[in-house]
Order: sequence, then structure tokens, then C-alpha cells
Amino acid sequence: MQAAVLAALTITVMPGNGVASHTHTLHCGPPGGTLPKPAAACVKLTKLKAPFDPVPEGTMCSQIYGGPQVARVRGTYRGKKVNALYNRKNGCEIARWKRISFLFT
Repeated sequence: MQAAVLAALTITVMPGNGVASHTHTLHCGPPGGTLPKPAAACVKLTKLKAPFDPVPEGTMCSQIYGGPQVARVRGTYRGKKVNALYNRKNGCEIARWKRISFLFT
């Protein structure tokens, strides 16, 4: 019996300000892909609760602009499809970005 793959993700980061986007892959179970230090990223990812959930609707967020960066994570995680968009347009989104910023190198 083969172990289930924990994650198979494609991460695209668009830094903004005319800087070209870059894409990495991450596989967990076993660790691999083009993301630097995939084993460490897999360990960090498994410690997070609901890492790809959006900010809940109706959440009050500070109006702090963190920059033009945008990232998209697609693939599967723990058997569920992932299609998550990250940005830094307010305090809630900045906090969400920071939680998984290790994927955005």
C-alpha cells in the first residue's frame, strides 16, 4: 500500500512593481519539488491549521497596505483541492500572507 501524498502544490508569486513572477512546486509525502528546503516547508505546513482558508467574510481588518505582492497556491493538500490567492492589501491579508510566507521564497 502506498502512502498518500500530503501535498502537491504549485506556488506562483507575483512581486509587483515590474518584477517578474516566479513559480515553485512543493510535494510532501515524500518531500520534494523546486521550492528551496522542501522538507522544512512540509514540516511547517503540517503544523498550520487550515493554511489555505481565506479571511472569513465580515472580518474587521486594519486598513494597512503591505505592498503589491500577490501569490497563488494551487494543487492538493490533505486530499482537498487548493486554489488560494494571497495579497497584502490589509492587516488580515498581511497576517494570512505571513503565516505561509515560507512558501513564497
